[in-house]
Amino acid sequence: MTETVNIEFNEKNGNFNITSEGRKVALMTFVFAGPDKIIIDHTEVSPVFNGKGLGKKLVEKAVEVAREKNWKIIPLCPFAKKIFDRNPQFNDVL
Repeated sequence: MTETVNIEFNEKNGNFNITSEGRKVALMTFVFAGPDKIIIDHTEVSPVFNGKGLGKKLVEKAVEVAREKNWKIIPLCPFAKKIFDRNPQFNDVL
């Protein structure tokens, strides 16, 4: 399986998504809370791909982009919050 992690956003909101063989199989949405802060509000993974670590890959990509753009992240989504709680190396973007 070849996976690609993408980001799509405008001035109000956006998402990180993973595509596999041309279709979206995982999605994490966010809204902007100012010019340099995002709120992750939802994460979902296609049931066929549950347990394969795709949700964590989305969070990792969000952290990578946040570091590049000097964004801070507020993880309101329970799944994203759990990933942040388990990975203190991501605390610099909180």
